[in-house]
Amino acid sequence: MLKLVLPKGSLEKSTLDLFETADLQVKRSSSVQYSASIRDPRVAEVRILRPQEIPIYVAEGLFDLGITGRDWIEETSSDVVSLGELQYSKATSDPVRLVVAVPDDSPIRSVSELGDGVRVSTEYPRLTERFFVEKGIRADIRLSYGATEAKVPDIVDVAVDLTETGRALRAAGLRIIDTIITSYTEFIANPASYADPAKQHAMNQLMTLLDGALEARTKVLVKLNVGDKVALDKVIGLLPSMKAPTVNELHGGAGFAVETVVPKIDINILIPDLKDAGASDIIEIPLAKIVH
Repeated sequence: MLKLVLPKGSLEKSTLDLFETADLQVKRSSSVQYSASIRDPRVAEVRILRPQEIPIYVAEGLFDLGITGRDWIEETSSDVVSLGELQYSKATSDPVRLVVAVPDDSPIRSVSELGDGVRVSTEYPRLTERFFVEKGIRADIRLSYGATEAKVPDIVDVAVDLTETGRALRAAGLRIIDTIITSYTEFIANPASYADPAKQHAMNQLMTLLDGALEARTKVLVKLNVGDKVALDKVIGLLPSMKAPTVNELHGGAGFAVETVVPKIDINILIPDLKDAGASDIIEIPLAKIVH
């Protein structure tokens, strides 16, 4: 039913990992194969292409839906429908930023201090041009085909580059002075395809699976026993939960069994605290999906 296009390059591995977790495993004959398949009745065809191209192809109707970054949607000014953000990047769940960077030893502290004719290297010429026009600066914008940070200061004065952590820019001796756009990965659809009720329903179902897999990455299921009501009240007081913990009385009045879903980030603090409060037989279980 749906023609799907996924990003090649920096987002490729994290995207394929997400789809596998969502039980939408992408199969192809090799890592350099551009055609793939997903064993799902909603997905008729899968291609893996550069994220720069994906918004254009989806907008043109060559694909019904695809995954790319908000940065490329804005750079290409593509007319697409966003099904929502998928909060993952190359290495983290944080968004990436398109930033303006100057040499660390430069006296420049803000974009407003850059003069007309400033030489700018970037892989995002349209976004960069719009940004500098809004700032009232006539910039000399030069298209970069990679290694943008390496061109400052010998070839250009300023780099406009994408960063997730800022480490590569710092390693190149650059300092960020402004952010042009903050970008999450997005699931996008062709407007005409999205207007088709059957296709829209299938798209939303796929989004449900992906969202569920992403949320499950941040949560775990905790199961435990407590011996009496006093300990139960202490344990319940410690437990964050999505709604309310499930509590069942053990056979023969031997205590209570408790289970709930909690944030994974705090589990190293929570488990010892639960034991101190009287919990025993504590089990931490990873989750595959959480669907609300």
